[in-house]
Amino acid sequence: MLRELGLGLTEIKEIVERHTDPITALREHHRGLLAERDRLDGVARMVGRTIAELQENEGRTTMSKISRPENLFEGFNSAQYEADARERWPEQWQQSGQQALLAGRTPQELEQMQREATAGMIRMAEHMLAGAPVDAPQVFAELDVHYRHLSESWTPTAAQYLHLARMQAQEERFRANYEQVAEGLAAYMRDAMTAYAHARLT
Repeated sequence: MLRELGLGLTEIKEIVERHTDPITALREHHRGLLAERDRLDGVARMVGRTIAELQENEGRTTMSKISRPENLFEGFNSAQYEADARERWPEQWQQSGQQALLAGRTPQELEQMQREATAGMIRMAEHMLAGAPVDAPQVFAELDVHYRHLSESWTPTAAQYLHLARMQAQEERFRANYEQVAEGLAAYMRDAMTAYAHARLT
């Protein structure tokens, strides 16, 4: 009977070894099949969306609009940044813990942080150009990473995260970094962070 259900010898042996009751064994296998069905349904939906997006963008050079540097912040002068940040945003700078974070990292660790930040910006650009809403699950998953990295030195409140979102879109030096990856990314990041703060931080 188990063979009729499409089970191989190895699976039959494992089930029998775990259970002497065939009903219990079949129930366990049934739960596994349902879980696998749900997983495959999710994969199928994702592939379907990707096909639809590719068809919609066929003939366009959407993905070529993204600049993909390995380290957007290479050669970044942290000393100059610290002095400027302390002068322009003294309260936020003190609260952020960035001074301690930067001082406590080796050059190699700082470079890795820069590479991770760059990769995150590129992934956000991909979501933007794929037409993902700013509150889409995949966008929020990326912002989970963004918020977790910030929290290594500072755990911003909803209000502080909203302030950071506005500042990055308005201040030219920050805005330019996003726009260097993809046009419109600064505003998309601001709107995504705003949605994230209201949904996850309040």
